[in-house]
Amino acid sequence: MSSPLKRINYGKLKKKTHTRTPALLHRGTLIRCPQLRALIVERRQVTPRKPNSALRKCVKVMLTNCKYLVPYVPGGDHNLRKYGEALVSGGGARDLPGVRYSCIRGVLGLLAVSGKKRRRSIYGVKQPSHLKKVRKKVRKMYR
Repeated sequence: MSSPLKRINYGKLKKKTHTRTPALLHRGTLIRCPQLRALIVERRQVTPRKPNSALRKCVKVMLTNCKYLVPYVPGGDHNLRKYGEALVSGGGARDLPGVRYSCIRGVLGLLAVSGKKRRRSIYGVKQPSHLKKVRKKVRKMYR
């Protein structure tokens, strides 16, 4: 006769995955996207958290998966207008409450920041042509 207390093995419980960008999902599926195209609904100026004070430029957008969110627009001025298009990715401004996303500059309707020399990748600025030539020479020297 078998013992009345029988051990049942249910296996390990899987941990629930956590995403910091829940809106960037492909429509109707659980496939995550690195960026999504967005339609601008309105322009906003958001004030940051306690130690900082400024008017940060944000826009309210509707993603292609029909979700609404407020991404941050990095850099100074921008040319976004209502019903324009932008590319939205994860990672917003740290001091803006509730802003988890940011717009990518230099793609679709959002122009790159003019006159940027450093941190160009954030602001969508291409590498100047004279630096490309110098880099080619350096690469040839070390081959």
